Amino acid sequence: MFPSFFADVPAITLRDPLAGFLGAAKDGIMEYHYADAVRLAGHSCPTVAGSWLMVLKGLRALYGDELPVRGEIEVFLSDGRDEGATGVVATVAQLITGAANEMGFHGIGPRFSRKYLLNFDQPMQGTLGLRRRDTGKAVQVALDSSIVPWPDEMRAIMPKAVTGQASVEEQERFSTLWQNRVRQMLIEHFDDAQMVQVTEWTPTEQ
Repeated sequence: MFPSFFADVPAITLRDPLAGFLGAAKDGIMEYHYADAVRLAGHSCPTVAGSWLMVLKGLRALYGDELPVRGEIEVFLSDGRDEGATGVVATVAQLITGAANEMGFHGIGPRFSRKYLLNFDQPMQGTLGLRRRDTGKAVQVALDSSIVPWPDEMRAIMPKAVTGQASVEEQERFSTLWQNRVRQMLIEHFDDAQMVQVTEWTPTEQ
């Protein structure tokens, strides 16, 4: 069972023309929840939470009141695919937008291809970039998770938990503190423009 606050995280609703074409979802309308990202990543952490927020905020900036179109959004990441937590960010972004690298779905005839929509090593000031394929409008999104720091208590518990030396009580406390930070990012700081910064952007073609 997931922590109860997962259900309070704003969902992301999109229209996926491929899903509509194949009858997987009526009119292609699909709704993704934070728990879906957790299931895919296998865990809930500040990176997964931050990735969810960056994509959500970026899509809102790109589409406004329109439904984002899954499969028609290019994703750009500033770091290389093997660097840091880039893989986690890319995984969450791909789940929501459908954008894939060279291993993605090749499409049906000339339609619905998802290949080459996920790009790495892109020069930008943010962490993540999104571009609409229909209009070319693009935004870059930066995340400052230091806005929600770990509590002082975590300094003593984390080394024990990481090395497997924590007691049962300490491990439980570690897990609670970990998800408390995630909750603060997703719920209490959801509208914090200092934590998630979205700006207009022009990608550099490579």
